[in-house]
Amino acid sequence: MNKQTADSVNASTGQIVRYAPSTRITHWLVAISFVLLALSGLAMFYPPLFGLSSLFGGGDTMRAVHPWIGVFMVVVFLVLAGKLHRHMRIQQRDRQWLRQIKDVTANREENLPEVGRYNAGQKLVYLVALLSLIVLLFTGLEIWRAYFTAYFPIDITRFAALLHAFFAFVLMLTIIVHIYAAIWVKGSVRAMTRGTVSYGWAWKHHRAWFRDVTKGSLK
Repeated sequence: MNKQTADSVNASTGQIVRYAPSTRITHWLVAISFVLLALSGLAMFYPPLFGLSSLFGGGDTMRAVHPWIGVFMVVVFLVLAGKLHRHMRIQQRDRQWLRQIKDVTANREENLPEVGRYNAGQKLVYLVALLSLIVLLFTGLEIWRAYFTAYFPIDITRFAALLHAFFAFVLMLTIIVHIYAAIWVKGSVRAMTRGTVSYGWAWKHHRAWFRDVTKGSLK
């Protein structure tokens, strides 16, 4: 396969391209930005962790770069969202998947409805991340002392800071779940590093998607 195009099939190798290079690069830029934001945010929010500021060259530098990294992450995430949004609509089979969450956690995938390109859990992670980042963007701009804070009453700024911290916590928990699920479902990390998954992986975890992308290619 000379060119990696999402959802393309190579019958000779038994591999399906799940993520094109541009999608993987965008994903990892978001991931790196998130780690930097989480570390600097925790250092500012929780005094015992202020030592993490040394990773950024000190407290002043950390406070200066944190909002810029945040803006960068939101922009890159929106690019990623543009690539994924058409697959993220919650469907009836997703609702059924959620109702059978015990089968999901027990790895009884044969009892679940056939999953499309993304399962309901992945869609919820996407939606929570999208909502959280929108709130974090606007609250972050409001509490950005260098540019915007002076234009708002102090009570609004205090509320924005609390809201910012709350949604940052929600996003961190969501990403932890996302990472755990990626490790738990063997082969998922490879999909986002190398871009491809095996026929067996696609059939087991995303059977409806497998049927769509292999239609006519296995004849």
